[in-house]
Amino acid sequence: MCYAVQCQVCGKTTWAGCGEHVDEVKAGVPDDQWCGGHPELDAGTGDRSPAGRG
Repeated sequence: MCYAVQCQVCGKTTWAGCGEHVDEVKAGVPDDQWCGGHPELDAGTGDRSPAGRG
């Protein structure tokens, strides 16, 4: 199950969990408060969850 968490990079809301319920998490967050990810930091990690960084 996915759930909302705070992005460790920008402080906006993102998700953690299995990846199957991201749309449900995102539906409860205003667009301007949703973290779209940080591709420059994800290179080579293979981690789909923005919350997985750290």
